[in-house]
Amino acid sequence: MNREYHQWFSPHLNRTMELLVLGTSGTRVLVFPARMGRFYDYEDWGLSEVLKPHLCNGELQLFCVDSIDGESLYNFWADPPHRIRRHLAYEQYVLKEVLPFSEKKNPNSSLISHGCSLGAFHAVNIAFRHPQLFDKVIAFSGRYDLSVPVAEFSSLFGDYYDEEIYFNTPSHFLYNLQDEYWLEHLRQMEIVLTCGNEDPFLENNRSFSQLLWQKRICHSYYEWQGRAHKPHYWRQMIGVYLQALLC
Repeated sequence: MNREYHQWFSPHLNRTMELLVLGTSGTRVLVFPARMGRFYDYEDWGLSEVLKPHLCNGELQLFCVDSIDGESLYNFWADPPHRIRRHLAYEQYVLKEVLPFSEKKNPNSSLISHGCSLGAFHAVNIAFRHPQLFDKVIAFSGRYDLSVPVAEFSSLFGDYYDEEIYFNTPSHFLYNLQDEYWLEHLRQMEIVLTCGNEDPFLENNRSFSQLLWQKRICHSYYEWQGRAHKPHYWRQMIGVYLQALLC
């Protein structure tokens, strides 16, 4: 299987960023790591191994990006406006650097946004904010509202809330979205969401799924037994929902 390590200095983040490319051709899959995770986690946790036959035969190509969660959403030393601005800089890195890099390596292919845990938030958030760029989004064990505390998980912004947080909270900005241009792009995407039935973010997933239906955005939503919020379960999920990755 083709495996490539890449790094470059990102002008959008003013730091060196790393990523891993697995496979040579086929549908491009933008893979976000879990909370505070690294670009090699998807491989180390065995998820890419489940996809190996499809990576080897040219059906899929993974672009596994690094996270900067410790500098942005989970940087509790910084105030909330700084955290969300740093997150937006990360989005620009992905949009203006990673996606053009992937297109140069693999032109004329469709694009999937994919991730687990906080990576699912990143995958859904960027795809819903820029639906014209993505064909599919596949998100496992996500949290789609970071502004409210849930169980042992605090709000990532405390009591602070502004327009930038609103437009980076899928369950908020989608609720008020009326623009048919953007809604039609969302309706054209294939969307797969999963959550464990004992996951702390279960209700957030259920309400988000209901909101999608209210907006006439077709999608698949699956609940797994237990918390199902670990790599062991994500390996099973990627096997079960593999067909959604294949065009």
